[in-house]
Formats: sequence, C-alpha cells, structure tokens
Amino acid sequence: MKDKTIDYALRTTWQAVARMYNEEAAKYGATMATGFALLSIDREKGSPSTTLGPKMGMEATSLTRTLKSMEERGLITRKKNPTDGRGVIILLTKDGKEKRELSKETVLRFNETVKQHISEEKLQHFMEVAEIINELITDKKIYNDK
Repeated sequence: MKDKTIDYALRTTWQAVARMYNEEAAKYGATMATGFALLSIDREKGSPSTTLGPKMGMEATSLTRTLKSMEERGLITRKKNPTDGRGVIILLTKDGKEKRELSKETVLRFNETVKQHISEEKLQHFMEVAEIINELITDKKIYNDK
C-alpha cells in the first residue's frame, strides 16, 4: 500500500511528526496539543474559546480537556468575553507566554531543518498539493453522495 496511496504517505508522515513533537513536548511535561494550543492563542489579547477549536481542527471535547489541563498547569486563565457574555476569552499567563515561545522555537527549528534538506521549489509544490487536497475535502469533491 505504501507505494500506491497518497493517504498512506500523509498518515505515516503526520504520525511521525506528531510522535516527534510529543517526544519533545514530554521533556517539558507537555503534549503536542498543548503546544499547538499555546501557539493558537493570541499572545496579547487572548482568544475566544469558540474560535480555538476550528482554528486547531480539534473536537470540542478534546479542546476542553486540553484547556482544562493547561489551566491546571497555570499556562492559561479564562475570563468572561466582554463582547459576548456567554463566551470565554482564553488568556496566556506569564508561564504560558514562556511556554508559547518554547513551542514556537520548536516549530521553527523543525521548519528550518526541513528547509535545509528540501529545495524551496519542492516545498512550494508540497504546500500546493496539501492546499488542493484540503480544498477537495472541504468542497466535498471526493465523497459527494448526492
């Protein structure tokens, strides 16, 4: 199968990347999900909790669990959304901002290492292919049961 399907290459590569990030995050008592959440929260203004799930591509229950863990670890605080009383703004604490920088450095290091081994042209093609695949899925052009 590995020579024949696009999804195999995507799945195995993503699993390797996720494993690598989780191993790195574990050194700091965190997970890849925590690092991704830290990077998704606006550093200064915070972010409405309702925007984080879609931004991160996470289900509500997974996001809730991640945010609860982050709050328990002192990485975030929650405050009422002043523009929508039903909502909550997620804010980074001082420690959360420090861990956010660490997450950012980790992602940038990965990107720089990959760029050292793959030409700009190949990376551009990769990004274009990934974008097309995402559009095909979003526009339901693969499994359209009309």
